Amino acid sequence: MTSLPASADIASPDLPAHAIDAATAHLRDILGFAIEHGPAQRALVVYDERTGLARALVEAYRRNLPDADFIDFDRTGHDEVLARFRALSAKDLVVLVQSTNFRLEAFRIRVELFKLGLKVIEHVHLSRMPGPQSEHYIEALAYEPAYFRGVGRGLKAKIDKAPLGRVVGGGEELVFASGFEPAKLNIGDYSEMHNVGGQFPIGEVFTEALDLEAVNGRAQIHVFGDTNYRSNRPETPVTIIVEKGRVVGTENATPAFQQVLDNIRMEEGEVWVRELGFGMNRAFTRERRVDDIGTYERMCGIHLSLGAKHGVYPKPGFKRKDARYHIDVFVVTDAVYLGDERVYADGAWTVGPLRDGVRIPG
Repeated sequence: MTSLPASADIASPDLPAHAIDAATAHLRDILGFAIEHGPAQRALVVYDERTGLARALVEAYRRNLPDADFIDFDRTGHDEVLARFRALSAKDLVVLVQSTNFRLEAFRIRVELFKLGLKVIEHVHLSRMPGPQSEHYIEALAYEPAYFRGVGRGLKAKIDKAPLGRVVGGGEELVFASGFEPAKLNIGDYSEMHNVGGQFPIGEVFTEALDLEAVNGRAQIHVFGDTNYRSNRPETPVTIIVEKGRVVGTENATPAFQQVLDNIRMEEGEVWVRELGFGMNRAFTRERRVDDIGTYERMCGIHLSLGAKHGVYPKPGFKRKDARYHIDVFVVTDAVYLGDERVYADGAWTVGPLRDGVRIPG
């Protein structure tokens, strides 16, 4: 059993009441629209109280799930936690509110919970989002089905049939001169998926080039995931030079960015560009950031992954055991083209007609 840090409350003050109220409203929508949790299913919330953000989310869940069971991970034996998981039935819900990342020996929590047929909502690395970032995180939990599902499906339809793509920003252009792998959705619609839930906040459509060597050009990186898995924003964006799908040079590289590249080359020999991510969460922008890179990945704009690791799309010549790195980098983006159609402008996706100022599927 892990002891609760004595200074937790001092180091991470409580969030204001309006933030907890907002979290309550957003989680109500997630539970109802995305997870489709109903009164016939049980719910178990496993949490810690080490940060103000964690405590705010727990309070919001208490308001939304008055009949749920709540377990403080720091004050409960691991065997008991596992037993409580296994006492649930398929389609019951487990919520994980983690200031860091819960560890249960060899038990890979989310994977094993899915194997049990359970629905899962995971909040992770909350300690990496202190102060105002906590409220950015809560804002990112807002669930708008028409936006996420309409724009997400619209992007997937265009990605899946596009003969090529271009990302333009900061005077640079990165060209994907091939079609794309079938796009995957993280939009809070699990109706066609085996598992229900995952890590929140959500909002992403991702793919990669069918032919990785068809990726060429230049891109400016305004944020990258550093060696501590945190968002690192250089004062001047780093320009990467890509030839045949590999990063072959840089301009304005900081020591931290160079360390990322050096680490990849040391383990993998070269730096591949793999994932092409279309982030959709409008709570995160180039200026409104959070330190946790896995959360910021949902930022409304384009991100890439550097490194050979991308298990979703197996490619000839890439062995899973040799692929070690998947580093998210975020591209200065002014426009995105799929084929000849521009799908991103003025910081927003332009898929679907406008209605009341919001683009929805036509």
